[in-house]
Amino acid sequence: MIDKKDKEILDILQKQGRISNADLARSLGMAPSGVHERVRKLERQGVIEQYSARIAPKTVGLTLTTFIQVKTDDLVGCTDAGHALARLPEVLEVHHIAGEFNYLLKARVADTDSLTDLLKAIGRISHVRDTRTTLVLGTIKESTVLQIREDDSK
Repeated sequence: MIDKKDKEILDILQKQGRISNADLARSLGMAPSGVHERVRKLERQGVIEQYSARIAPKTVGLTLTTFIQVKTDDLVGCTDAGHALARLPEVLEVHHIAGEFNYLLKARVADTDSLTDLLKAIGRISHVRDTRTTLVLGTIKESTVLQIREDDSK
């Protein structure tokens, strides 16, 4: 379970992934060895999945963000099409959803020509029957920071 110190560690790491262990310990008022052990425990438990760098999409030519709903004829509970969609490099997120469509994708592409190519690639995936695309005009908030609750029993 997540206690108060674990929550503080996770809050800091989500916002400052490159913080040194010494600086993390200093900001928490803990010994570096204690912080190091807690971080390793959170990694072993799968709470911390990975470390990565966030890249500004426009700086690498990915100027168009889209959300694409995908309808498939997969059998109930089957996510084969979803796994195939996840292999497309432009697709950043694949969510299996309830409703008229089966999947909601978030993708980033360079331009409308690249979007057309992506939609063609999606259409070639077995069991895909229809798509509905929404173009993002501007982003007000985009975050990967999770609000973490500590275990109330501690």
